[in-house]
Amino acid sequence: MPKQSAGILLYRQSAGSPGVTTVEVLLAHPGGPFFSRKDRGCWTIPKGEYDDGEAALVAAEREFLEEIGSPVPPGARLDLGEVRQASGKRVRAYAVEGDLEPENVSSNLFEMEWPPSSGQMEWFPEVDRAEWFPFDEAIKRLNPAQVPFVERLADRLS
Repeated sequence: MPKQSAGILLYRQSAGSPGVTTVEVLLAHPGGPFFSRKDRGCWTIPKGEYDDGEAALVAAEREFLEEIGSPVPPGARLDLGEVRQASGKRVRAYAVEGDLEPENVSSNLFEMEWPPSSGQMEWFPEVDRAEWFPFDEAIKRLNPAQVPFVERLADRLS
């Protein structure tokens, strides 16, 4: 059975020029040595794996706290459905309106052997940074399989 993950797509709306609302989404850049020099196509929504016995929304909120370092803001949770990534992993996302300062992101750590075959274990943050992006830029930065989440949110807000 393929692995499953759940995550939160945090978004904020701000008034731009008269009559124009700008919407941005918060994306996370994966930490660790494999992504340190990668940008386009590798950003993600804050998410993580969960088991069949756990509700996807509960997992999404837990993973947001672990990867971003702050709880999901209060408010409606919009179910954005599910996508399947190239690896076969199923990802379910929920959109929540809120705001936070990306420079305050504080992720949990994971341990891996680095450099490969060295026998040395190193610790890395799951998320090394987060940033706000307007929809058009978010689509360029996101893992391609997760782009439908941004598109679905844009449809819901229009």
